[in-house]
Amino acid sequence: MNQKLKEKIMESLSSVLPVAAIVLALSIFVVPLDTGNVMIFLVSTVMLIIGMGMFQLGAEVAMTPLGEGIGGRLSETKNIALIIIIALCMGVLITIAEPDLQVLSNQVPSIPNSTLVWTVAVGVGIFLAVAVLRIILKIDLSKLLIILYAGVLILSFFVPDNFLAVAFDSGGVTTGPMTVPFIIAMGVGLSSMRGDKDASSDSFGLVALSSIGPILAVMLLGCFYAPKEATQFSTGIETVETMQDVMRAFVVELPSYAKEVLISLLPIVGVFIVFQLFSRKYQKRQKLRIAIGFVYTYIGLVLFLCGVNVGFAPVGTMFGSEMAATSRKWLLIPIGMIIGYFIVKAEPAIEVLNRQVQTVTNGTISEKAMNKCLSVGVAVSIGLSVLRILTGLPIQWIIIPGYIIALVMSRFVPKIFVGIAFDSGGVASGPMTSTFLLPLCIGACEAIGGNMMTDAFGVVALVALTPLIAIQIMGLQYRFKTNKQKKLAKPDNMIPEDSDEIVEFTED
Repeated sequence: MNQKLKEKIMESLSSVLPVAAIVLALSIFVVPLDTGNVMIFLVSTVMLIIGMGMFQLGAEVAMTPLGEGIGGRLSETKNIALIIIIALCMGVLITIAEPDLQVLSNQVPSIPNSTLVWTVAVGVGIFLAVAVLRIILKIDLSKLLIILYAGVLILSFFVPDNFLAVAFDSGGVTTGPMTVPFIIAMGVGLSSMRGDKDASSDSFGLVALSSIGPILAVMLLGCFYAPKEATQFSTGIETVETMQDVMRAFVVELPSYAKEVLISLLPIVGVFIVFQLFSRKYQKRQKLRIAIGFVYTYIGLVLFLCGVNVGFAPVGTMFGSEMAATSRKWLLIPIGMIIGYFIVKAEPAIEVLNRQVQTVTNGTISEKAMNKCLSVGVAVSIGLSVLRILTGLPIQWIIIPGYIIALVMSRFVPKIFVGIAFDSGGVASGPMTSTFLLPLCIGACEAIGGNMMTDAFGVVALVALTPLIAIQIMGLQYRFKTNKQKKLAKPDNMIPEDSDEIVEFTED
């Protein structure tokens, strides 16, 4: 286990260092930071690296086997009503436990936190049940996505402007580090029991469908719940003079995050205990391993959230505010794109998704290719988000054409790429997005006197959108190479024209 932890920490080190280097460079050449705040940021970076490494190990040894076990058991039962109830309850419990949702709800001043959290949780629960039924009933993912997103786009014309961006953001934050490992593994467990040729491609799509639920739920809430005038949100940087002040800044905040993560994990631990009591699936050694995994997950998430919120979010707000207040505010666009390109690699759930994809596709889709597509997609989305703040461009002008393009592409790429692409959108918009990039946009919006609800919010939604297009472009490239191989193959070795069989795929 210790060797594994060392490997995970080294992985997170290589992911976080580029982001830290960009922030430190900006603090020297663009927005100067005093020495005390630099020390806070450096301590936050160390906590981020260690926390992410521990979380990844915990997710691997606890969340993944638990999700696969429950998915496998659900696929064995013939009672559709029982499947729907279990999936719905699990979706609600896990979403309430999602730290990303708590971060977003604290930044939305229009409605009470509990109202937003429960609305989103019910939406996820309903659509997780829909996603499970899709796998069992073998419903085509692309067609289902087209129908559901058509409903989302039509409903968007009836939602108040001050509520629309938050509705789309809620779909991204619900699929964070707590829910993604569980949901993805559950999809693998469900599809593995089928054993047909489409089982692998159908293992993807649970995250994608679970992301639609909160969007529709919050939109409906917006139609009936009149949002109040938004108050300005701001995150200040702790004033420090000595190293003792630096450590005090973290010690003061650490208990609140320890409590928050404990509350987040308890429902999932409860699900594990109940599942084990009824199924007796795990032996003594496996139970001990999963219990240790929960401990690693808990400690990792506490360190991760504390580091991000104490160091990263305040720096993001300050950079956005001070850059937008100058005549060089246009520099926020390329700077935001550079940060977006690297920051997606620091999302804990990204590593979980990439490993799952590489495993299911037998290495056909490599982690390197996935990371590159996601990084490019997120960079573009951050650039568009900053452009919206500077110009006041309505989010509908980007969201609606973007989803139309993604849905049209879904009819021309192999099935497995559709599920991967739409899953990647929700996974890309994780805690680093909601705790660094969203504050950066809020800070910029404050500085230019814009409407926070219509202009600053929406960055999570755009981060969740662009990977849908980027990864499907990779799928089109894969299909092009497959067709080329068909032409070069001998007649008796040719692959049928309508086959989605996976062949060797490389990044170039």
